[in-house]
Amino acid sequence: MTSSALSPAAAPDAPDQPSLQTLREEFRTAKAKQIALLHNPALGRRSVRGVLHHFSELADGLLRTLWQRAQMPETAALLAVGGYGRAQLFPYSDIDVLVLLPQSGAQPAPETAASIEQFISSCWDAGLEIGSSVRSIAECLQEAAQDLTVQTAMLESRRITGSQPLFADFESQFRAQLEPKAFVEGKILEMRQRHAKYDFTPYSLEPNCKESPGGLRDLHTMLWLTKAAGLGSSWHELAEQGLITPFEVQQLESNESLLSLIRARLHAAAGRHEDRLVFDLQTAVAEAFGYRSTTPEGRKLAMRAGETLMRHYYWAAKAVTQLCQIVRMSIEERLNPSSHKLIRLNERFCEKAGAIEVVSDDLYERDPHAILETFLMYEQHEGLTGLSTRTLRALYASRDVMDSAFRHDPVNRATFMKILQQPRGITHAIRLMNQTSVLGRYLWPFRRIVGQMQHDLFHVYTVDQHILMVLRNVRRFFMAEHAHEYPFCSQLAAGWDKPWILYLAALFHDIGKGRGGDHSIIGSVEIKRFCRAHQIDKADAKLADFLVREHLTMSQVAQKQDLSDPDVIRAFADRVGNERYLTALYLLTVADIRGTSPKVWSAWKGKLLEDTYRLTLRVLGGRAPDAAAEVEGRKREALIQLALTAQPFESHKKLWESLDVSYFMRHEAADIAWHTRHLSRHVGSGKPVVRARRSLAGEGLQVLVYAPDQADLFARICGYFDRASFSILDARVHTANNGYALDTFQVIAPTMQDQYRELMHMVENDLTHALLQGGPLPTPSQRRLSRRVKSFPFAPRVALRPDEKAQHWLLSISASDRAGLLYIIARILAQHHISVHLAKISTLGERVEDTFLIEGPELQDNNSQLRIETELLKALAQSSGN
Repeated sequence: MTSSALSPAAAPDAPDQPSLQTLREEFRTAKAKQIALLHNPALGRRSVRGVLHHFSELADGLLRTLWQRAQMPETAALLAVGGYGRAQLFPYSDIDVLVLLPQSGAQPAPETAASIEQFISSCWDAGLEIGSSVRSIAECLQEAAQDLTVQTAMLESRRITGSQPLFADFESQFRAQLEPKAFVEGKILEMRQRHAKYDFTPYSLEPNCKESPGGLRDLHTMLWLTKAAGLGSSWHELAEQGLITPFEVQQLESNESLLSLIRARLHAAAGRHEDRLVFDLQTAVAEAFGYRSTTPEGRKLAMRAGETLMRHYYWAAKAVTQLCQIVRMSIEERLNPSSHKLIRLNERFCEKAGAIEVVSDDLYERDPHAILETFLMYEQHEGLTGLSTRTLRALYASRDVMDSAFRHDPVNRATFMKILQQPRGITHAIRLMNQTSVLGRYLWPFRRIVGQMQHDLFHVYTVDQHILMVLRNVRRFFMAEHAHEYPFCSQLAAGWDKPWILYLAALFHDIGKGRGGDHSIIGSVEIKRFCRAHQIDKADAKLADFLVREHLTMSQVAQKQDLSDPDVIRAFADRVGNERYLTALYLLTVADIRGTSPKVWSAWKGKLLEDTYRLTLRVLGGRAPDAAAEVEGRKREALIQLALTAQPFESHKKLWESLDVSYFMRHEAADIAWHTRHLSRHVGSGKPVVRARRSLAGEGLQVLVYAPDQADLFARICGYFDRASFSILDARVHTANNGYALDTFQVIAPTMQDQYRELMHMVENDLTHALLQGGPLPTPSQRRLSRRVKSFPFAPRVALRPDEKAQHWLLSISASDRAGLLYIIARILAQHHISVHLAKISTLGERVEDTFLIEGPELQDNNSQLRIETELLKALAQSSGN
């Protein structure tokens, strides 16, 4: 029987009892005093346990009072379960209770049911937001046997009030039913599934301090495992059992206290149950710790208070990850001793249950060369899954060994290069080196960006984790099992002779971040130094340096410049120099964009990069851009495709004669054929034509608009997409010589999974209606800004300059992204009678970098230019919340 079957119905207060309102106010006042302590920077991490325990005692006391008021039967018991059962209650955490009844298999007596109903109702009335269940012992055991979460909650149960014999009987039967090995296996699998939700990293910029890897839940899980296995219920008891060392106890307690204090202060700052260290709360939590913005030695940029907090959080999460691994392996070894036999690998290492085990605790201190050899062995022996408890402890004990002499040792340098050049296991080995702090101690510049936040609107990981994500992405291009993800990248990688150059470039491409200045130039200096120290061949070192120095260039060309302009491609080809450099830069660029955030990569960006690669490759292959030949080739291919659709002979002529060379240069043959098929009968008809299809890029829609040209046409189309909640990825605008505009848009909608046909029909009808309707341009819609935009306000930038041919003007805009931003820009341009010929839309997470090719009479006047730029800046600042 559960409380969900009970409807709240509180009994009136007895004359000699305080009212529920009085109890509620007393509880609220007492709780507020404890929350006030959390806002005080003087509260140390060691004191947080007492504060959390006091929150728990406050709830216990009120529950006991309400239990008595409800006149609950003496044979029943009230238990705290889950996190509340640990007697460490966070300010706004759930108060989970179990009303334990003695009888089984029947509904409780009417008077008992009434008392339970009154108790649960009064809890809510008194201000306790409880999660309650009502069960007998038999029902508890049945639920626990079927649900691991319920079993875990009951494992931490404690009696608040009621029958002690009933609670003892429950504990006895629950313990008898519990199967330690099955519980341990289930919880470890559950932990891995939870870690997968957070990409197996604690280093996201907005981590969940409870659920993310390295968070409090990992520590709780370890204690659940040891408690279920009968090995102890506290860190000190684990030490007494020989599972961990006294030093590890101290480290576990210290980091648990810090994470608990962060979570408690997070609740206090939010005023609600909030376990995510979101951007808009990080500063408030940091200030509760007394952190202030500072400029540490060796840095040019100030470290914000929130950044200091997060760096401490990441250090704690990293330590918790390592310590929990030690505890978990110790438990597994204790429960399954027969599966942990030693297999000799060489004179320094053994294999123990799939992990590398050092032959002696002082191996690394006696022979520092063995430190890097550990990770080389990991790569070279298939089947190894990690490092043993003994190895982890030995690495931690040898951290002082990894000094300047260690980094300059020729043997260590040679070993590190071997690690990068192995045919397998590279990503896992480098990640393992980072987790054990070996990577930062050997690669000294890397140490400076461990836990380094990125104050922008598109990265979602710290700098070190972004770098490791990029390394992983590059590595996957060279693995056959991942060839289906990015076939073209895998095809290029298959013909690449030295993958380690790309791995090295991935490690260094952002290593200069956080120091001030251009991080690409700083990275270039660092990788040159590395290549000299490791005696890397000049040609290979030159390529690695090029990749680090130019790792942003291809993305900028593909997303911001006109790829139909032969001069753009020729200039990029000159900068790259040869096919080898182009291929390497393309692979690194794709891996880099994919490693910033799941939101940043899109099929459309992939197409732009691939187009840039193919166009540049033709120039590097000796084929000079020939606009006339290119146009004729596209026309021939388009005619072939038209012939396959049974179009009337020469039906294309009227349309094509109205289009100039720039149209054919900006559109591929497939697009030209599609346009022609739908427009050949409508040339000069006077009515707008709108057609939509699934984008050839693989996601979203491609929308064709053919209508009589007018100054506000582009703005009117953008306004429709704004109202319909579409995001515009790309816009190609062309004005024919018969006064018609032929525009093509790439758009995506939030819900586009299996609704393409409905969306296409909607766009074709509604956009046509919007163009026919006319009237003044509507006011841009007002929508809420995202949390990230609010937390990282980005000052908008507007630049207006003539293009190289002095025929048009280039308008460059950088601003925080928001729905309808393109319409805001287009509306202002329309108000000044400015025509848009090309729009390059580049969305980088929560930031946009847009470029427009425009023309109009007002652009010839300096005062008018200034007025346009001022209006754009003002509108962008308002839309960004600045």
